Amino acid sequence: MRASEIAVRTENLVKRFGDFVAVDDVSLVVPRGEIFGFLGPNGAGKSTTIRILCGLLSPTEGRAVVNGFDVAERPEAVKQSIGYMSQKFSLYDDLTVEENIEFFSGVYGVPREKRAERAEYALRMAGLADQRRAMTRSLAGGWKQRLALGCAILHEPPIVFLDEPTSGVDPIARRRFWDLIYDMAAGGATVFVSTHYMEEAEYCHRLALMHRGRVVALGAPAELRAAEGPAATMDDVFITSIEREEAGAR
Repeated sequence: MRASEIAVRTENLVKRFGDFVAVDDVSLVVPRGEIFGFLGPNGAGKSTTIRILCGLLSPTEGRAVVNGFDVAERPEAVKQSIGYMSQKFSLYDDLTVEENIEFFSGVYGVPREKRAERAEYALRMAGLADQRRAMTRSLAGGWKQRLALGCAILHEPPIVFLDEPTSGVDPIARRRFWDLIYDMAAGGATVFVSTHYMEEAEYCHRLALMHRGRVVALGAPAELRAAEGPAATMDDVFITSIEREEAGAR
């Protein structure tokens, strides 16, 4: 695969906090246009890896390249070329929907002549055109997440990182959010998404199963299930992968 076709590459990525190893020897290649998933429980290392890839943390060892930029050498260039939606709701409750969009247009450097067009796009995408003057605090969780996604892609980034974007919202809102992810990928964006919901794994083109900072399985969901048997579920894949990893560490 040519370098120009790769959105994200990590090589033996490690992140330590004192004696604690949060990310342990993670190597990945994510081609452009792919929906790539990180699946694992809280504390598996998903968020830490994403924060490294977004230029928010420096790796302790190894290398990560995002959109052609080394995250350790050019973190600001990485930040400018991606969209990032954090695990915690990052918008401002005391602003209206429209004011949040206007604020983040400035943060992401959207040219002034394009801001009105991009704002209308974000409102339509989030389904909030009729609530543009509503206070953000009044929105239900699913609508807040859609607004946060709209703000994260105002500058039309080629790569979008979504850290557990559907955590805490109901199943219908989760499925609608994934419709938006598919729309982004269909438009050519690379979407890197983390989740602890097993059913969401099936929505990804490929995924990495993480446990204690390590990738314990990697591949397309159907391939991973097939390797465990015709009736295997993603729960079976995850449990078996963890057992193999722990047996190998003994």
